[in-house]
Amino acid sequence: MDLTGNNTILITGGGSGIGRGLAEAFHKTGNKVIIAGRRKNVLEAVVAANSGMSYEILDVQESSKLKSFAAKMTAKYPSLNVLVNMAGIMQTENLAGSPDPSVIDGTIATNLTAPLQLTAALLQHLKQQTKATVMNVTSGLAFTPLALTPTYCATKAAIHSWSISLRYQLRNTSVEVLELTPPYVQTELTGQRQANDPKAMPLSDYIAEVLEIISSQPEVKEILVKNVYPLRFAGDFNSEKFYSFFETFNAAMAGH
Repeated sequence: MDLTGNNTILITGGGSGIGRGLAEAFHKTGNKVIIAGRRKNVLEAVVAANSGMSYEILDVQESSKLKSFAAKMTAKYPSLNVLVNMAGIMQTENLAGSPDPSVIDGTIATNLTAPLQLTAALLQHLKQQTKATVMNVTSGLAFTPLALTPTYCATKAAIHSWSISLRYQLRNTSVEVLELTPPYVQTELTGQRQANDPKAMPLSDYIAEVLEIISSQPEVKEILVKNVYPLRFAGDFNSEKFYSFFETFNAAMAGH
């Protein structure tokens, strides 16, 4: 992905957390950035702090509206050539107790259905661009699940698999497919506690390392900062070592 200011970038979930961090970083390098989300006041605040950035209202859980939203975006921003599927939710679930079907449905709609459908709706437009990028956001938890958030982890594992297939099917087009795989980062994804947790990677450090990887590794497929290596590569162990790491990791996360 070229960061030198020649892109028109749409970022879902761009009003907060990693989405906002990337939006502001891409904006500073001269790119046209459009952030999308459902909280108008949050989007307006980000745009007010970043002159020239734009926003669009979008609730990604309203899947029936994604196709028309894509058509609106391509008409309004004909140079659109980068889609970042950042919008996501993460909630704890007690599968051994009383699972909440609304948590399951909402997580799948936001984290899985929306990026698949929005990408599909924009693909024909993206393929007409000289260079285009689809960046799908997964998680280190796609590879080593946090048992407290099983549906979240499952959706991220699915996005990882789908991204590999999408990349292969688009191999002879102008569209590259990147996978952004964050570790535990200081954002409000699960609430204020995570945003202030010293065990989480500072957001500014994460964004800086991501930009360095993109700039220095033009052929990269998975954008992996060093903090995510233990989660991403735990599956490279044999089965016994993986499950040992899995149990140690989950015990540590449950206790903090």
